[in-house]
Amino acid sequence: MMHGLAWGDEMQGAASAREALQHRIAAQAEQIDALKRAIAEQEASLAQLRRAVAGATLDGARGRGAAEPQAQGGAAVAAAQAGGGASQPVQQETRPPEVAQIFEQPGVLTPPGKYVLEPSLQYSYSSANRVALIGYTVIPALLIGLIDVREVKRNTFTAALAGRIGLTNRLEVEARIPYVYRSDSTVSREIATGTAADRTFDASGRHLGDVELAARYQLNDGGNDKPYYIGTLRFKARNGRDPFEVVTDCAQRCVGNASGTGLPLQLPTGSGFYSLQGGLTWLFPTDPAVFFGSVTYLHNFKRNNVSRTVLNGEREFLGSIEPGGIFGFNFGMGLALNDKTSFSVGYDHNSVGRTKQGGQVVPGSVRTQLGTLLLGYSYRINDKRTLSVSVGAGLTRDTPDLTLNVKMPISN
Repeated sequence: MMHGLAWGDEMQGAASAREALQHRIAAQAEQIDALKRAIAEQEASLAQLRRAVAGATLDGARGRGAAEPQAQGGAAVAAAQAGGGASQPVQQETRPPEVAQIFEQPGVLTPPGKYVLEPSLQYSYSSANRVALIGYTVIPALLIGLIDVREVKRNTFTAALAGRIGLTNRLEVEARIPYVYRSDSTVSREIATGTAADRTFDASGRHLGDVELAARYQLNDGGNDKPYYIGTLRFKARNGRDPFEVVTDCAQRCVGNASGTGLPLQLPTGSGFYSLQGGLTWLFPTDPAVFFGSVTYLHNFKRNNVSRTVLNGEREFLGSIEPGGIFGFNFGMGLALNDKTSFSVGYDHNSVGRTKQGGQVVPGSVRTQLGTLLLGYSYRINDKRTLSVSVGAGLTRDTPDLTLNVKMPISN
């Protein structure tokens, strides 16, 4: 009997010890799970801090030649919080120096919830000489026929308001509304007449330009000595005055005007075609400079049943018109001079395809090369405003001789 009671007590003690051991194992498992969660949170926080430091390094060098002066920090500097919000977001004490904008495509994006309003004014001037020989040559020094000599001088002012807002750490959207004023002066001698006097043909136009909508997405996490890649998609409407809407001075001989100039009496302010542009921008920060560049392609959508108006209200049917696509690339370097000023230099090139009418290449239409050398300068006025100025010089005959651009982005 005593032996049975002792055996029972021993079994009860073993069960209690086993239960206590199970409780300790469960408690240790909970502690291990808590440690795993803490490690995961710390790893996530560390990754965010690394991205923030990389973004701050890039913005500090600010070689965003492609870059507009946007709200600072971009996708990388946006609120790097430790898991569960235990730590505070990473913030910069002062706005980093800006590198002047010289290209259209921006670089590091606007942080989520931030916005930038960017008023701008652009002026461009171009001049070209045209000599048309209508006849045949007997010997190289003797032309039998007519000579049409024209000198065209063009001035264009574009005032625009652009707005950008960051949706996520990697995505921003943009809208741009331009207003265009154009003035052309054509100096020529009357064709098919014996006059030796020059004649000036003046035309101008002012109207809303083509509205643009764009979205940009940062594809990777870059850093110092690591490139950033940003994809861009831009849509352009045809809100501006259509080139086919303005009255043309009789490209055809029409009633009462046997020798028209073929020039528009009022200048268009839009392209007349919807277009979609895709591009890839890259930025490579390396102390003390940032190298940048981009590759783009713009597709113009074909229009059918196009007609234009000539004098006396007559309509000239043109059929389907399809402008050529535009392949472009640019590259440059940005350098911060001090905590308020910065400088950038770059080259921009666009290759414009030939225009088709009715599925056939328009006679006389050729591929056009547009090359521009660009210099930019910016000055940080305060933490929310920066003045940016850029100047472009045309390197090919078809490029505007001078382009001057002034912008003042304002961030919240």
